[in-house]
Amino acid sequence: MKEQHWKEMIPVDRYVVRTNGVIQDYDRKVLTMLYQPLVGTVCFGLYMTLWSELEQGRLWGKEATHHHLMALMQMNLKAIHQERLKLEGIGLLKTYVKEEEDARVFIYELIPPLTPQQFFNDGVLNVYLYNRLGKTIFQKVKRYFSDPALNSHEFKEVTRSFNEVYKSVQATELAPSLQGENQEAFLADKGFDYVNPAQRAQFLVEDAAFNFDLFLAGLTDSMISKKSITTKVKQAIQKLAFLYGIDPLQMKNVVLDSLNEYDQVDIELLRKAARNFYQLEHGEALPNLSEQVQPPLLRTMQDKKPSSQEEQLMQQLEVTSPKQLLMDLSGGAKPPQADLKMIEDVMFNQNLSPGVVNVLIYYVMLRTDMKLSKAYVDKIAGHWARKNIQTVQEAMHLAKSEHKEYQNWAETKQSSTGKKRKVVRKEMVPDWLNDAGDAQKEEEKVQSESDFEEEKKKLEEELKQLDQELKQHRKE
Repeated sequence: MKEQHWKEMIPVDRYVVRTNGVIQDYDRKVLTMLYQPLVGTVCFGLYMTLWSELEQGRLWGKEATHHHLMALMQMNLKAIHQERLKLEGIGLLKTYVKEEEDARVFIYELIPPLTPQQFFNDGVLNVYLYNRLGKTIFQKVKRYFSDPALNSHEFKEVTRSFNEVYKSVQATELAPSLQGENQEAFLADKGFDYVNPAQRAQFLVEDAAFNFDLFLAGLTDSMISKKSITTKVKQAIQKLAFLYGIDPLQMKNVVLDSLNEYDQVDIELLRKAARNFYQLEHGEALPNLSEQVQPPLLRTMQDKKPSSQEEQLMQQLEVTSPKQLLMDLSGGAKPPQADLKMIEDVMFNQNLSPGVVNVLIYYVMLRTDMKLSKAYVDKIAGHWARKNIQTVQEAMHLAKSEHKEYQNWAETKQSSTGKKRKVVRKEMVPDWLNDAGDAQKEEEKVQSESDFEEEKKKLEEELKQLDQELKQHRKE
């Protein structure tokens, strides 16, 4: 279950910024053009704000309180905490805490971003960036970070080696104070670090996210030696399995397709094999935002047993992708490309999480006779984005409290089209909106009481069917 931000830190808690190596000015361009599209402008701003607290060329900043950070960014602590988690997840920040009697002290260690070469060869981040920017802008950004290669056919290297230029030092030439010293003389003093280029950002996928026991059980020594699954290979498998949604049994075949002439796993071949597998299963398109599910950190029902129909629905929306939800609501039919593009645009432009988008889809489709109106969806999505809605629970509660206002938006849109109807039947309303107050008092729009009861019964049957389909989908 997601930890509440106030349990982790409060405004009076102190923090100090450090970096594990000098962050170069060139890194600013990498962060702006490669990472900002992935994490968003607010998260990017948090990194830059923390970076500004470091003096040029130094590893440590000065201690301050979180209230100071809140004032600088003009944000509440909850929002800062959520953006901090994004930096941690993508590998740009490490957080350390020391508990004291009256408060806590945090160390925020900034990690420099990957180099352009590392980023574009990452196999995961580059794919996400491609999806965010599109082919044309992605190619333009890639060219920005590229320069013509050295033509080794026209030029011959004539660089001298060290031993060709310098003579070896004789024992008699060593400084007297150095002759009796050991290697400890060259180490940094205890409690200090040398200022040096840092290890670059690397995001981690937890071991629990991929069942290696099942994967290794599917391999036999006749296929490939299990010694070939090195730590580096395991990390690559975890990332690729997460990105392309490949299960352990499918990954076995992907790995077998990535062996080189020495029967060793080639990381580059592994990436290509994973991508080929995905495209074979899903067509030419790379993984889309609409196929993502709610991140574990934003799930409120992950470790909780549902005690009501509302909580059961919340749990289902947290583990279902927007694309899958559209399919379930349409009886398994493939969603129209226009609907998927609309959802992708909402997730990208409004930075809404998959679970929140699920609530949006569910609400709008049941309110508008199973249709997705772009103008209506965009208006509600913009409202939720301004409210910084992150979880399914928050989205459902806001939909309850603002139900009457959203209904007015829909009616305003209908009147603006000039399509006037003499009789308007009552819209279908999810059970979790039944306590929304005045929104249920539109009896003049109901042709008859029997019509309403019939629609309500129909909705209950649809919810029951959706529940069964989602449970079956999770089992498969």
